[in-house]
Amino acid sequence: MMINARSPIRLFPILLWLAGGLVILFLVAPIVAIVPLSFNAEPFFTYPMPGLSLRWYQEFFGSEVWQLALKNSIIVAVLATILSTVLGTLAAIGLTRPDCPARATLTAILISPMIVPVIVSAVGIYYAFAAVGLLNSLTGLVLAHTAIGAPFVVITVTATLASFDHNLMRAAASLGATPVEAVMRVMLPIIAPGVVSGALFAFVTSFDEVVIALFISGSEQRTLPRQMWSGVRETLSPTIAAVATLLILFSTVFLMTVQWLQRRAERQKVTA
Repeated sequence: MMINARSPIRLFPILLWLAGGLVILFLVAPIVAIVPLSFNAEPFFTYPMPGLSLRWYQEFFGSEVWQLALKNSIIVAVLATILSTVLGTLAAIGLTRPDCPARATLTAILISPMIVPVIVSAVGIYYAFAAVGLLNSLTGLVLAHTAIGAPFVVITVTATLASFDHNLMRAAASLGATPVEAVMRVMLPIIAPGVVSGALFAFVTSFDEVVIALFISGSEQRTLPRQMWSGVRETLSPTIAAVATLLILFSTVFLMTVQWLQRRAERQKVTA
């Protein structure tokens, strides 16, 4: 009887795919399990469901409390994303300059909000904003979310600039372009995928943040995650499952967009 020496080699990719599939199932199953409950006809989190209904989605879109929270989340996330993108991109450009002093120290300071536990950041922001009167305001919430979103922009743009040819900036300067014109017309179009990716990460970070919102926002500045947190503590309603399902859909679209941007950036590197 002949033993095929290549059979273990052929079996390894199958086992690898199987192990990967089990890990994905383990991670995704709890998230997917909440989706059917958002269509439950009864106000209970139980399986099997007695019937299907869209009443919880109607309650979400028809409730002034939920719509105010959604409005606040969108306003804060959009403004924080704009500020994070501008500040993070400028910081990344400065950090990648050859004459940047103390590059490692500055980078560590800029990305520290990603490393420091969010509860520590929330307490620090609370005391800092209390001293200047920014508590219970959308302005304070935007500034706080900008601080935690900017590091994502710094990292993605810095990674994109690592493959940027700075000779293009020198060529633009030799043709009479000012530094601002060279950045706007030469550098930004090339690093745009990294900038957009960082902006998307900053938006999602702001939109999903709840700990800082609990510390510095009032009843009129409740964001969607904070409203969900309050709903879990006070009255556990399937409306929360409906909101969670919408957030899952949003996150899926976000991940697909990031993947598309990464592939587009790779194609640009190949054709460059």
